[in-house]
Amino acid sequence: MNLIEELRWRGMLHDFMPGTEEQLASGMTSGYIGFDPTATSLHIGNLATIMLLVHLQRAGHKPIALVGGATGMIGDPSGKSAERNLLDEATLQANQQGIKAQLEKFLDFNSGANSAEIVNNYDWFKEFSFLGFLREVGKHLTVNYMMAKDSVKKRISADEEGDRAEGLSFTEFSYQLIQGYDFYHLYKYKNVRLQMGASDQWGNITTGTELIRRIDGGKAFALVGKLVTKADGTKFGKSEGGNVWLDPELTSPYKFYQFWLNLSDEEAQKLIKVYTLLSEQEIESIYEEHKSAPHLRALQKALAKDVTIRVHSEEAYMAAVEASEILFGKGDLATLKGLKEDVLLSVFEGVPQIEVAATAYEQTGTVSDLLSDVTGGQVFESKGEAKRMIKNGGVSINREKVLNPDDAVAFDLLQQKYLVVQKGKKNYYLITVK
Repeated sequence: MNLIEELRWRGMLHDFMPGTEEQLASGMTSGYIGFDPTATSLHIGNLATIMLLVHLQRAGHKPIALVGGATGMIGDPSGKSAERNLLDEATLQANQQGIKAQLEKFLDFNSGANSAEIVNNYDWFKEFSFLGFLREVGKHLTVNYMMAKDSVKKRISADEEGDRAEGLSFTEFSYQLIQGYDFYHLYKYKNVRLQMGASDQWGNITTGTELIRRIDGGKAFALVGKLVTKADGTKFGKSEGGNVWLDPELTSPYKFYQFWLNLSDEEAQKLIKVYTLLSEQEIESIYEEHKSAPHLRALQKALAKDVTIRVHSEEAYMAAVEASEILFGKGDLATLKGLKEDVLLSVFEGVPQIEVAATAYEQTGTVSDLLSDVTGGQVFESKGEAKRMIKNGGVSINREKVLNPDDAVAFDLLQQKYLVVQKGKKNYYLITVK
């Protein structure tokens, strides 16, 4: 597999230094990408970058993931409008462990010569004195060279226009030197010849190639992928609730699956090439199927299935599909009972939530009483309205049709405390008995 051509047809290639193709064609090349451990989990924006390493390994090269234990203490100004909060060492170490576990789902660490590897730049920076760094690294690059980087110029320009009052700190300004030294260290001790990343990392990556040239007279290369963005130009990877994380504790598999399922046709057509390993022929076939019946969302379903299984598991994917179908009128009481509490709450997170005291619930006379007076008029404003809709077959509780408004309240509470009420085709309510 030719890495450059693979990234190009997938729409993932932004730029690369002259000589990169020749380096890759010369034999197995070690290449790396850095990940800052600023959270316990990576998110789907990071996943696009991980896929660069996946394709590097599939092309027969050696991928190295650098977890920035040192650089994570500082913060990269690239693409940022404000300086990051600095994290303590214990927090960073916990974050690093979470990220390592996630990377192991995508990269093969037991494939022989081109097995993936994880390194931590704290290992070589922890004994580096400030004066030693200035003597060995700082003297090789001029301030003019560093100021010319887009990441620096944009931040200074924002300051001059009054967008930020505090300015660009020396800490952030020095970031490119530190990242540049990472490349030099890996070049010297790990035989790394290529650094990759998103397009906003071009300046920092080429600082590394320049350091290698000036310190050792060596030659190294840079390749950056396209920054995946949303329709409004902002970075991809966030939903209305914030980042879409790879950790199921932060973003449930159901929400994760739903995020991909709800993409527009245009986004799904682009992102299925970036986030899956499906071939060009397979993707084209899915797209043709989608065009013939867009309402069935074959494109989104294929993307959501592939990514959910690889990030979580096939079991988590099947549970997410089953949970999703509940909102579309499928499934029965057994389906609802089979949902774990966190999945159940995820499914009905966006619907009106109603709390009812256990004593009030136990003393409720009829179903129409429950859906009107006991729930404070949130489902039906009056008992008469509740009775009319029940008689017309428009009300279900826990996926079972309510036939008589004067029936006694005798439902199996889901997880011993929940009732799912459906009014009409699309109106849901989640009652919690406390």
